[in-house]
Parts: sequence; structure tokens; C-alpha cells
Amino acid sequence: MAGYDTIGGFAPFSPKVDTRTAVAVLLLLLPSVGGTLGESCQGKCGQSLGRCSCRATCASLARCCPDYKEFCVEFSPQSGSILGGTDFLVLHATFNRSDLIVCKFDDGVTTTGYVDEAEGGHCISPLLYQSGWVPVRVSSNHGIAYDRVGSWLAVHTGKLDAKLKAHLVNSTKWQYYGTPQVGGSLEMTWNTSLVRARGVNVELWGYRETGKPYSDRWRAEWKFLYSLAEDAANNGSFAFVPQPSADFSSWEVGALRVSSSTNPRGLWNVEAAWSEDHALAWHLERKFRNDSGAWALGKCLAWDRLENDLPDFLDEIVDCPCTLAQARADTGRFHTDYGCDIERGSVCTYHPGSVHCVRAIQASPRYAAGQQCCYDGSGVQVLTADSVGGSTPDRAHDWGSPPYGRPPRVPGQSHWLYDVLSFYYCCLWSDNCRYYFKRRPSSDCRRYRPPSSAVVFGDPHFITFDGVRYSFNGKGEYNLLTCPGKRLTIQGRTEPVDGNATKLTSVAMKEASSDVIEVRLVAGDDGLQVLRNQKQLLFNEQSWMDLDGVFVFSPSAPNVTVMFPSGAGVEVRLRDGTVTATVLLPEEFHNATRGLLGNANGVAGDDLVPARAGSNATRGLLGNANGVAGDDLVPARAGSNAEDVFNFGASWAVSNESALFTYDSKYLLDTYYNSPRHDPDFIPAFSVPENPDDPLYDVASDVCSGAGSQFCRYDILVGRSPDLGKATKVSFQSHASLVEDLKPVVSCGRLAPPTDGRKEGTAYLQGSTVRLLCDDGFAAEGPTERTCLADGTWSGGDTVCVPYAPSNKAAVIAGSVVGVLLAAALITAGLVFWAKKRKRSSRLSRDLSSSFGRVEFTDE
Repeated sequence: MAGYDTIGGFAPFSPKVDTRTAVAVLLLLLPSVGGTLGESCQGKCGQSLGRCSCRATCASLARCCPDYKEFCVEFSPQSGSILGGTDFLVLHATFNRSDLIVCKFDDGVTTTGYVDEAEGGHCISPLLYQSGWVPVRVSSNHGIAYDRVGSWLAVHTGKLDAKLKAHLVNSTKWQYYGTPQVGGSLEMTWNTSLVRARGVNVELWGYRETGKPYSDRWRAEWKFLYSLAEDAANNGSFAFVPQPSADFSSWEVGALRVSSSTNPRGLWNVEAAWSEDHALAWHLERKFRNDSGAWALGKCLAWDRLENDLPDFLDEIVDCPCTLAQARADTGRFHTDYGCDIERGSVCTYHPGSVHCVRAIQASPRYAAGQQCCYDGSGVQVLTADSVGGSTPDRAHDWGSPPYGRPPRVPGQSHWLYDVLSFYYCCLWSDNCRYYFKRRPSSDCRRYRPPSSAVVFGDPHFITFDGVRYSFNGKGEYNLLTCPGKRLTIQGRTEPVDGNATKLTSVAMKEASSDVIEVRLVAGDDGLQVLRNQKQLLFNEQSWMDLDGVFVFSPSAPNVTVMFPSGAGVEVRLRDGTVTATVLLPEEFHNATRGLLGNANGVAGDDLVPARAGSNATRGLLGNANGVAGDDLVPARAGSNAEDVFNFGASWAVSNESALFTYDSKYLLDTYYNSPRHDPDFIPAFSVPENPDDPLYDVASDVCSGAGSQFCRYDILVGRSPDLGKATKVSFQSHASLVEDLKPVVSCGRLAPPTDGRKEGTAYLQGSTVRLLCDDGFAAEGPTERTCLADGTWSGGDTVCVPYAPSNKAAVIAGSVVGVLLAAALITAGLVFWAKKRKRSSRLSRDLSSSFGRVEFTDE
């Protein structure tokens, strides 16, 4: 474990040294005492020196070296666009007006800074091909020595706060400019404080990637193309009528930059306001404006041919969740796609018919591809085979992926070139989406498996991955979960509350070589504080942070979500002064967890195995996530002895070497760091006192009811806090809802309509029915309705639409009509012939009678 700024060493329980040895050591150290008095943090940030410290925890412990803030610097603001141009102040450091400031960023990019009239030092952030925290070194002597060290947060343009960007007014018009009936002037606006100058240049910069894809020569490139305006008034807006570009039309993705007109055209890394990257329809060649559909079709077909030469990435991306509820609950692996967010009114420009989309958080391992999943108002996944608003996978993950820097891992821009611009070619600028959807078909959910979930809340109470419920009120620091196979560790700290109980106040976690993240309750119990490697992270500028081996999302002070590359997620929520921690684990953790949250294996009986028992890979206060309840020290069954459960919990106290927490106060040092990690002297109440005379008895009866009521009653009657009891009830109900949302569902996969037919229904989950219909002139052979069954298959056989044959109904009708007409004609002819014959016979009879007497004739 990392050392801490404790006087007299960094490990607790130091062995005693006899007086003669101490004197000898002191005499040896005397020559260096004078030097320690002048110890400096110059070049030593993050280290603990003999008599003072240069670590992030030194301030709260009052142990910082005198020049700590001079050399271990912070910046304001602390973040900006990956496109650069943000002017930030070096806090607390002192400079002279004559100093020549140079700032060097992680990959060796340097920018020229300046000293203001108040002798404050400034840096300008550069254009970077990566997001996340970037080390920065500052020189005040023109780059001879870089002795000040800090960190800068580079942010994906799509995640950057709107007030820090230039805005394209009516962005739809920009996207379609040059297509039929879209023309006129375009306008952009910006906050004038982003560029402190009277006059500004408005420039177009383009982005492209060169070299053979997936080769060592594949490179990303931003380039200045041309100016739209020079020395324009910095009044916060600019309008122009775009002209087709003759020389730069091959640049089809880019961004606009507003910078001071005192800078030469196209000068890199100066203070600027950037627009978001976008498709440059407005500057494309004259051929596009003459016939945008034909131009776009040619580009679409060229892209389709290019895809033939690129590797297939579809097999290595994760499947989508089957339902909207699953997609929003699986926060360890999926996060809201800001282009289609139900919380922001479901403005889904690229996905009509959808109400919400999510993206897979992690890029695929080999090709850095991404996954997108969209859902309609009924919570059903929308597929591109059924709708143009369906979700599409991405050859390049929109958010990029470590190690960044090169295609296809450049945040935002690689995705634009390989996934978004092609959508414009085939779907927006022409009506040829079939080519796009052939290459970017929606993934269904047949292989999706929802994560297991466990939670710790209240005083504190536990529900393991396999559903075992118990309370453990030890005071100390404990392993909630360990997984040696994935190298994931999650630890929890508990502190006493009023009454004879404790509550969770801090959660610390790490996976493999990732940053250590700690989320803890601040003083006053009214907020959560996030620490990264013992240093506080501030979310006042950005809600999402790309860190080393981990992502952290905090949209508001009471809500923090931590996401690891394995797909494990940890949600930390603050409710009425109490911390609730929910852990989500994908199926790769099956039967591989240890700790207080149990073994995630679907078997409840093995979730309470003590730290020194069992051989499964995961154990902890949350149990062993293997589904077997019987591999824990205390069997997970009704009537388990409370003292046995307490002993089980105590066995999961962390060791001094494995502790991940930050000890930056005398209280934490004395109570936890320099004391046993499980306090053996703290004995909680093991049962709920049922005393009708207790003034809180009726309160507990009113508040606590239904499932989980025993936890609520404990927190009110033992913890002596109705608010805590109410928070516990809410946490219990929230976890029950989460478990319900994450229940597995059966998918039968998409059912295609028959050839020469159509279908009604686009839901493919168990119990869904799809109607199959044939076009006019065709008849159905096979079922006209098919239902998704519990075994993942569709009822009935295949349905085929066959054309009507001549011998079928039409031929029969035609033959009948002809037959009837022919019969009628024959009858009519016969009647006419009979009538004529009779008339002749009658006349002949009269004639004969008159000549020969009476003769009788009969008609035969």
C-alpha cells in the first residue's frame, strides 16, 4: 500500500527501539538536519521527504514542504477541449513579468504561455489526440527547466460543457447545406470571454487520417485550411454565405476556430474557441451543389468498397441489452448516448422513432470498435433491419480508447470518418441507406447476459449477488469484494453512528493497474468526495472523466459511478447522509468473487464464507458471486446466528498492505491507519429492541413495512435515526427495482418478413407475436402468426408467399365465366332454331290441309 504522511514512518505498529540505538541514529543524522530544514518539492512532487511532504495529502495533515504549492501546481480551469485553445492559470505559483513560460504536455507538445499584469503564470492547452488527464510541466525560463508539475483534463468535444464551445446556429442547416433547397447564410456564436481580443480570425480546420488502415503508417492529422474572416469584431457572432471550395474539398470533416487576429493565420495552439467537429457540407465542391444525391451516392459506393478491404469488427463487440430497462441499469458496461437521451427530451436526430440510446463504455479489444443500442417508447430495441432509426455499431468508438493518439482510437474524429460521414453519404445526403445498414447492422441481444448486482446500505446492511440479506455492524475497513482473476478490489470503511451501530462512509476500489478511486462522505454528511490516487477530483467543470484504467461519472454531488475495463461498475449514492454502494458484475466474474458481497454464482448458500475459508476466486462482505450459498462460513439461511455473521464480517478486515483508502486527517490516521482495521472493542447491537415505550417505536412502525422492514427498523430503533430508516427503505426498494430491471429475458432474434410479403410487429422477446402478410397477388403458405417461445425459438415453421397459379382461384373464376357465357349462347341459339322450325311446320300443315284434307303433324 502507498505510504502516508505520518511522522515517524509510514507503517503502523513500528517496533520499539532502545535508547542507545536511537541516540546513535540521531548522531548519524545530525549532519543532514540542516539540509532537511530546506527540503524542497522541486522535482519531487508525490514524494514524502524527511521532515515534510510533497504528496497530495500533505495539506490536510499540515506537513507540506514550504514550496509545495510552488512546484506541485494546480490549474484553473482544470479542463478544456481536446482541440485546445484554453487559457488556464497556474495557481499559487509566483512568476516575474520577465519570465518566459513554456508548457509541455504529455506527448511532448509544447505551448507558449505568458505572465499577466498580476504576475500570474498562464498556459494555453494544445490540440491533442487523446482525452483524459494529461501531465503538464511548466517552465519559466523558456524551456531550460520544467520544474513545476500539474495535470490537465482534455475533454471529448461532445462531452464538453456547452458554454466552452462555439455554437453552429441551426446545426441541421450546416449539415445539409448544398442539398436541394438548403442554402443562404450560416451563423455561429461564441462566448467572447473565451477569446480575449478586440478582433478575431475565423478559420476552418480539417481532419483526416492517412496511411493504410490498421497499419503502422495510419496517422491522424488536423490541418489549417483557410480563413473565413480576418480581424472581424469579437462580438460573439459571425455570419457568412459559404462558397464551394476548389482546393480543399477533399477535407470533409473539420471544425471552426475563433482566435485573436493578432496571431498569424493557422498558428497552432493559441487561445481559441472551437466549434464541435462536423461534416463540412457547406464547403464541398461545386459537384456536390449541382447534384448532391449523385455526388453522395458515389461517395457511399466508394465507402462500401473500402469496407471490403477492412477487417470485420462485428464479432468482437458486445451484444446490446434486450430492453431499455436493462440498458439503463447496466451502468458498468453502457452509458447514455448524448445524441439520444430520454432525460433530455429524446431528441434523436439520427435515430427517428427511438427515445433513448446507449453506447458500450469500453471499445472492443482488438479493433477499438464501439457498440450503440437504441430503444423505442415501449422499451424494445430498434434494429436497422426494421427502421432507419435503429442502432448501429461503430468501427471506431466515438469516445476513443487507450492508448489514444492514433486511428482508430482518436476520440470523436476517427468515429466521424468511419461511421458518421458514411451515414451522411448513404442516408442523409442520398437515399441509399441499404449500403450503410449492410455494413453497420444492429446487433440483437441473444448473447447479452445482464450483470449480477449486490448492495451495501444503511447501518450497514448487505444483499449479496445471490440475494442473501444480512447486517454487519463492525467498525473498521473491510473487503467488500476481491477477485484475484480480474485483479479487482473494492473496500468499504464503516464509522459509528448514534446508538450502537455503524454506517458505510467510504468506498475505495481498483482494478489491475488502474488509478485508485475512493468515494467518501464529506464532513457534515451532505456530499460525496471523489479521490484519485489520494487527490480530490472536482466535477464542477466536467461530469465525466477518463482516467488511467477507469472512468468516473458524477452528474451531481450525491451520485458517482465508477466503470472498469472488465465491465464491473460501482454506483455510490448519497441518501440522507448515508452512503449506498451497488456493485454490478458481468458474467465473467461468475464464481470468482470473495468478500462481504459474496460469491456471484447463483447459489445463496456459499455467500458468507470467511476470509480464511473457501477456494473460490471472489469473497467479501458481498459474498462469493458463484450462486452457491454453501461455501461461506455462515450458511445463508434463516436463523443464522448474529454473532457468527459478525465474526464472518470481521474476518474480511483489510490488511495494512492492501488498504486502498486515503488517510489525510489525524482522525483517520489514529482510528484506522494506526489501529487494527477491525475494531475488536466495538460490539454493536445484534438485534432490534422491541420496546413499545420507546418514543421511536411508533415511528418505526409507521415508516417500516413490507420487504426489508427489519433493516429499516434496525436503523431507526438502534441507529436512533428516522431519516436513516427512511433512506434504508428507499435503498432497499431501489435495489429491488434494479434486480427486476436486470432480470434475464429470452430473445428469439429478429424475424424477417417473407419475400413478397411484410410483417407487423418488431418485438422479438418471449411472448411477442409477429404477423406475417403477403403482398397482393401472393398467398401465404405456412403460419401467418409466429410467437417467440421460452426456448428462444419462433413457433411454427417458415412462412412463404407464393404467387397465384392459373389453375388457382383466378383461373377457376375466368373458366366459370366463360362456361356460363357459352352455355347461355347455346341455349339462345337452340331456342331461336326451335321457334323458326315450329313456325315453318305450322305453315306447311295449313297448306297440306287445304289440299288433301285434314292431316295432323307433331313436333319431334
